Amino acid sequence: MLAACGGGQIERPRAIGNGQTPVRRPVPATPIAPTQAVTAPGPTARSAGVIAGPPLYSLPIDDAQAERALVAFRATCPSLQRRTDVTGLTQGSDWQPACAAAPTVRPGGARAFFAQYFEAVQVGDGKAFATGYYEPEIRGSRDRRRGYEVPIYARPSDLVDVDLGLFSDTLKGKKIRGRVEGKTFVPYDDRTAIEQGSLEGRAPIIAWAADPIELFFLQVQGSGRLRLPDGSVMRIGYESQNGRDYTGIGALMKKRGLLAPGQSSMQGIVGWLHDHPEEGRAIMRENKSYVFFREQTGPALGALGIAVTGGVSAAADPHFVPLGAPVLLSMDRADASRLWIAQDTGGAIKGANRIDTFWGAGADAAAIAGGMAARGTAFLLLPVGTLQRLGAATAG
Repeated sequence: MLAACGGGQIERPRAIGNGQTPVRRPVPATPIAPTQAVTAPGPTARSAGVIAGPPLYSLPIDDAQAERALVAFRATCPSLQRRTDVTGLTQGSDWQPACAAAPTVRPGGARAFFAQYFEAVQVGDGKAFATGYYEPEIRGSRDRRRGYEVPIYARPSDLVDVDLGLFSDTLKGKKIRGRVEGKTFVPYDDRTAIEQGSLEGRAPIIAWAADPIELFFLQVQGSGRLRLPDGSVMRIGYESQNGRDYTGIGALMKKRGLLAPGQSSMQGIVGWLHDHPEEGRAIMRENKSYVFFREQTGPALGALGIAVTGGVSAAADPHFVPLGAPVLLSMDRADASRLWIAQDTGGAIKGANRIDTFWGAGADAAAIAGGMAARGTAFLLLPVGTLQRLGAATAG
C-alpha cells in the first residue's frame, strides 16, 4: 500500500465506510521467473532492450479473463493503429492483422486469438511492480454551502501547455506547464498557493467538496464521483494539472516514522491525516502537484479517451508499453496475475514493467486497490513478427 501511495494511485471512498473499508487480503501466487537479460537503462523499451518471452500458449491465461481483455483490446485498436508508438517497438501497421481479426472472434475463442496473433516479449529485466487504483466516491455539492467549502477547480484560464519538442528535436516528447508573468514564462501555482486562494478569478469552480483530504486523494486518482446532498451523483474527470512534480506522501510518512505497525494501509494513512489535521495538511502540501477537473457525463475514461474497465484496464508508461497493448502479469498475488490492456497512464507510473491496475468502483474495488502492491514478472504482448522485424531478440 505504501508503494501505491508513492506511485500515485490510492483513494478511499467516504460513501463506503468512512475510510474503514478493510483491505482485501491477497491470495499468494508464485510468479513466473523472468529470463535473465543484460539490460541497458534507457528512456524507451527499445533502448532498455527486449527479448523473447515464453510461447503464449504456455502462459497461464484464464479463458474468461481473455474474453474480457479482447473486448477492451477491440476498443483500443483504432488508437493503436493511429498513434505513434514512442516505445520504438511497433508501427501502426503491425497491429492491423490482429485488429482486423478481433471483431470476428467467436465467444470462447479469445485465448486462441491472443496466442495466434501475439508474441510475448520481456522488456529489460522483466521485473514488474503493480499497484492498484479505482474510481472513488466522495461527498460534494454543486454549490457552496455549509459543510461543503473546498473548491474543486476546472482548468485555469492562464494555464499554458508548452510542447518543448517544437523548439528542439532533442526535447521531443517533453512538455511543461506554467503561466506567463509579464514577459516571462514561470512555473504555475503550487498546491499551497492554490489552497490559500491564489486561483480566485482565474479558474472556474465546478463543485465543492466536504473534506480536503478526500479531494486530495481524488486528485491523486484523477477522476471519481461526487455524492451530492440530494443523493445524486456527479462524475468528474481529469482535465489538466499544474505542471508541478508529484510527490507520494505515503513514502514521506513511512520515512518519518509517522505510521504505526498495521497503519500502512490506505485506510491507516487517511485515518492518520484526519487525526493530525495540521501536520497532515503540511504533508499533503509537500505534493505540489494539483489536478483540475471537468464534469463527466459518461464512464471513467483512460488516457486514450476510452472507457476503462475494472479488472482489465491498466495504466503504464507509454515509453515502455504501447498504449492499447496487452500485458500479462505473473505476480506474487493471484488477483493481479492476469491479462491487462494498457489503456491509461499515470503521473507516477514511470519506467519499464511498472503497472497500475484498475479495479472499477465500489467497496470491492476499494478493498483490492487499497492494498495492491504486487511483484513478479511482466510480459508485453506484441504482434507476431515484431521481434524479427526489430532484428532478432536482443537485450540492450
